[in-house]
Amino acid sequence: MIIVTGAAGFIGSCLIQRLNQDNFNYIIAVDDFSDEQKNKNLDGKKIQERVHREHFFEWLEENYQEVEFCFHIGARTDTTEWDVEVFNKLNLNYSKKIWKKCHEYQIPLVYASSAATYGLGELGYDDNESLIGKLKPLNPYGESKNDFDIWALQQQETPFFWAGLKFFNVYGPNEYHKGRMASVIWHTFQQIQKTGGMKLFRSHHPNFKDGEQMRDFVYVKDVVEVCIFLMHHRRNSGIYNLGSGHARTFVDLAKNTFASLALAPNISFIDTPADIRDKYQYFTEANMAKLRSIGYDKPFYSLEEGVADYVKNYLAQGIYY
Repeated sequence: MIIVTGAAGFIGSCLIQRLNQDNFNYIIAVDDFSDEQKNKNLDGKKIQERVHREHFFEWLEENYQEVEFCFHIGARTDTTEWDVEVFNKLNLNYSKKIWKKCHEYQIPLVYASSAATYGLGELGYDDNESLIGKLKPLNPYGESKNDFDIWALQQQETPFFWAGLKFFNVYGPNEYHKGRMASVIWHTFQQIQKTGGMKLFRSHHPNFKDGEQMRDFVYVKDVVEVCIFLMHHRRNSGIYNLGSGHARTFVDLAKNTFASLALAPNISFIDTPADIRDKYQYFTEANMAKLRSIGYDKPFYSLEEGVADYVKNYLAQGIYY
């Protein structure tokens, strides 16, 4: 059996799809399953059992001997949520409990960290573990992910293999339920359908022109390939960046979305919302040397390739992964 937490969510459901492709069909899907819309992400997936996250540890105590691997993808990911206790419960303490159980039962573990831990990038975007305690995330979500990374690195008792993955800006199928937190590609497609144009955030930083804020956009299909690699690799425990390794502008992203629909770009700008303006990352780019150094050698989708696949084969077709 393979555990996937956050199973009905964006990355979790795509990971289950990828596992099924390799005939891993005894999947234990862990989530709260209260969002009927999000549960559509599991349609057609081969799953052994659905376990509510509140009952997961009881289930694990009874079934741990049959578990081969644990992907802990589930988390509260809303960067505009400011209730620290929500993150303490769902991101920090729940993850600590999973870690301890994976140590106790010697289950290898891959868990989701985030590039939000890097804050404004004062120390760069290198997954050097000696720097993790010095990072300054910009919001409680990023703080919760960094707090767990720090805690994990301090542990003497660990799963026999573990990896924390700092996801950068992931986009792709099955993210429709995320609303405001969905990728700009998803929002661009929706706005084009409704208005024929796209409104990007204006820059409020003197070093960046409007729309030239840069992020490391990584296609979800690459993210799950790395997860599969680590499931089989089971060596070199640690924390790893997971991005494309190449920062691109939001204008590039929007233009590629228009191009995938065979439309001329129609881009305008609006002010960045006040509630996130002073906590806004203007540049992120993953240094991917560490993951490459342990043998991951598959090429990553370029922004052009990823957007074209996502728009043409999923968004424009109105289908889920």
